[in-house]
Amino acid sequence: MEEKSAFARRLRTAREAKGVSQKQLGILAGIDQFVASARINQYERGKHLPDLQTAQRLAAELNVPVSYLYEPNDDLAELIRILGGHSRDQLRQLIIQFQSG
Repeated sequence: MEEKSAFARRLRTAREAKGVSQKQLGILAGIDQFVASARINQYERGKHLPDLQTAQRLAAELNVPVSYLYEPNDDLAELIRILGGHSRDQLRQLIIQFQSG
């Protein structure tokens, strides 16, 4: 059995964490209400990948960076998710700390 893509796994995890249905997420992201559930289901099963604009809208609705959805390394993806909630100044300070330490 083929392993699901990082995008498929993370989309489902983020959607469930937000507590919305596949249809609700699709509609919130601007997908037609009549195909929203099926489209999100296909993304979560790894049958299809959305175009970048759709992925950006999905990420925005789920409050995660779009790069979190695509990153294949689980640890790095979690770091991206955590850092995505920080301000630009906070990120710059963290970068300086990492570089110096």
